[in-house]
Amino acid sequence: MTTTHDFAADVNRYSVKPVDAAVKGIIKHLGIALQNNDARFVACTDKAERDRVRESFLKKKLGLSKPDAELDQAIMEVCGRMKGDRDKSRVAFYYLLAEKFNKLSVFGS
Repeated sequence: MTTTHDFAADVNRYSVKPVDAAVKGIIKHLGIALQNNDARFVACTDKAERDRVRESFLKKKLGLSKPDAELDQAIMEVCGRMKGDRDKSRVAFYYLLAEKFNKLSVFGS
């Protein structure tokens, strides 16, 4: 059983004026994965996890075709921005990446 989590509050901690429709769109995109405690968070120390974020989210979902090094740098920037959180909310993490690349519209904003 899962407890209700306020993903919007996670995004609010890092974005000045988050776009509600984009937050809801990311939550919808992640869907059932958010019920799994492990999948709810991004493990910045795990290279395989960072590669997955690059390939599945940045390239496939956002349609980015920038060099891997540039995408990896963006992922590490978000890791740095969220370094105060032991558990980095996947919703907030993806929101910050989409915001950085001006791709919030992918999620209905």
